[in-house]
Amino acid sequence: MLSRPLTALLAACALVAVLATTACGGSGGDRSLVHVPGDVATITKAVDRVAPGGTVLIAPGVYDEQVVVGKRDVTIRGEDRDAVVVDGGGRRPYGVVATADGVRIENLTVRRTTFYGVLVTGLHDENGPSAHDGQGYTHLDPDKFPPVQRFSIDHVTATDNGLYGIYAFDANHGVIRDSYASGSADSGFYVGQCRSCDILVQGNVAERNAVGFENANASDSVVIVGNRFSGNRVGMTLISNYQEAFTPQRANTVVGNLVSDNQQADTPEQATGGWGIGLGISGGQDNVLLRNRITGNVRAGVLLANTEDLAATGNTFTDDVLTGNGVAVANVSAARAPASGNCVTPAAAPTLPADLLADCHGTQPTGTLPAVDVPAGTSFLEVAAPPAQPSMPDPGERGPLPATVTMPDLDTIPVPAADLLADLAGTAQGSS
Repeated sequence: MLSRPLTALLAACALVAVLATTACGGSGGDRSLVHVPGDVATITKAVDRVAPGGTVLIAPGVYDEQVVVGKRDVTIRGEDRDAVVVDGGGRRPYGVVATADGVRIENLTVRRTTFYGVLVTGLHDENGPSAHDGQGYTHLDPDKFPPVQRFSIDHVTATDNGLYGIYAFDANHGVIRDSYASGSADSGFYVGQCRSCDILVQGNVAERNAVGFENANASDSVVIVGNRFSGNRVGMTLISNYQEAFTPQRANTVVGNLVSDNQQADTPEQATGGWGIGLGISGGQDNVLLRNRITGNVRAGVLLANTEDLAATGNTFTDDVLTGNGVAVANVSAARAPASGNCVTPAAAPTLPADLLADCHGTQPTGTLPAVDVPAGTSFLEVAAPPAQPSMPDPGERGPLPATVTMPDLDTIPVPAADLLADLAGTAQGSS
């Protein structure tokens, strides 16, 4: 017969076991899987409850909140991409922000924030996340704010956001895949401020943004493949600047993208007045562009320029289709930072100036693009709603994100068709 104290001790231990099971894996309060609104009313409360490595699963609905995910290896997943909506209401600065390693954000829509729809960043403190917010940059100390490691943004729609749609800043080893961005007053997709980034941007659609895709000071292993950057004011940019760490921008690999018809009128205004440009390289260096289709951009397919004393140098274009643009390639660099070593194979025409590519190994001559009438911008809150987007198939059981990204075999990526991902886009080819 057990003594009364021992019986009490066993009963207490049993209660502890029940509570532990309830908290960590049992029925009724399983923190490895939290349903919204089934278990808790908001995504924020679900993030508070979920355990590291767990999943927040969100039912269809409009969620008027902003969410910070600061726990490792958490998945934020909507049940239906178009019907699960995080809405900033035109007044909250951000939608979903990941500040911890290994976060997945997938299968949902984020709209109407004043700064950024989805952000992954190591730049945060007790006051919350931080990044460029339109009022200028605070220079990043990468030792104080080490980059987030491992992230995934997959099947996310970001629309009508005040600056950026989907934004990776001070982050490494991540994927932005099969997502859509429109109505961004800066850029639909942005990758910035990292070295040895190990970031893959693949299969995305950017339209009706000031800039479709932007890279600022993200270098060495950013791979941009198979995207549609069409129907923006500027299709994409690779830029260096002194306002962020890790100057200069260098050594991206850009393969098999469609960059077309970037003169869309119903877009937010571009900060520097860009219009009708396919790809702008401002102070970017040693980028490799292969088999892209850059076409139908009324001012220039490719524009080379400097950023202060940072020159556009060593960028190579091989087997790209550069047709139907105002000019194929233009160089408007200032004398203080002349472009040099930018090579196009086979040579494209027309160029500005006409002898731009006569010697692609030395310093290259400059010209001046003709002035054009640029239409007034549209408020980011008034850009047309996106077409329906496909939901992400149920991935089943998954472990944590891997330490490094598996990159596609770039040798197998062809020049894309002119209608690449057109079934996911709302803008028509050639619209203006």
